[in-house]
Amino acid sequence: MKVTFLGTGTSQGIPIIGSSHPVCLSDNPKDKRLRVSILVEWDDYSFVVDCGPDFRQQMLRAKVSKIDGIIFTHEHADHTMGLDDIRPFFFRQGDIDLYAHQRVFRALQKRFDYIFTTKAKYPGVPSVTQYEVKNQPFTAGNIEVVPIDGLHYKLQVFGYRFKDFAYLTDMKTINASEVEKLHNLDVLVINALREEPHISHFNLEEALSFIELVAPKRAYLTHISHHLGFHDEVQQKLPNNVFLAYDNLQITI
Repeated sequence: MKVTFLGTGTSQGIPIIGSSHPVCLSDNPKDKRLRVSILVEWDDYSFVVDCGPDFRQQMLRAKVSKIDGIIFTHEHADHTMGLDDIRPFFFRQGDIDLYAHQRVFRALQKRFDYIFTTKAKYPGVPSVTQYEVKNQPFTAGNIEVVPIDGLHYKLQVFGYRFKDFAYLTDMKTINASEVEKLHNLDVLVINALREEPHISHFNLEEALSFIELVAPKRAYLTHISHHLGFHDEVQQKLPNNVFLAYDNLQITI
């Protein structure tokens, strides 16, 4: 299984528009972060988790020519607003499979009503097939995917486990019963927004404590704010099995 980090930034990305923060002015490519998303590939399957406003750019940069589906963690704009850019995939493949909580589908149906309408569509509008995700395993391609239920402040969100790889973003609270699903991982990806506490995200200390609890072989931090600091400096402070993810990073599990 191969995972490509399409984006590793928080909701505004890095650099932030108009910001003079030193990290936003950095020349290091690892300090430039699109909105958070990953591409997961195994056998002949390719699935994207979340498609934010940078989806088109991410697909071009990663040279993705086919996707077998998009799996959503939740409905916030930085995770969904690229949905219109599935059109090239639709033109080549037909209806695009979407996997999401029913609440997320309701939000998408409001924002992208022209995609989900049952009436005659404007020419060129893509069509999708909806698969509701509940807190129980489901099949994507030829493997079982296990949802990990959590809270993003008060909003329910899903993380996902693909075999020995798990991806959790925008998490703040995870019950012990859900943590049980994360044992014996080769790789865990978890959000770590900044060092200061945040109402709806793990900060760095919380993320490292969670990694210690779950005890994967390797862990990667994502959904990163410029307030966390320069990539190279933060990496030097992390435990030996914990890495700061960056855009375009590819890992094999």
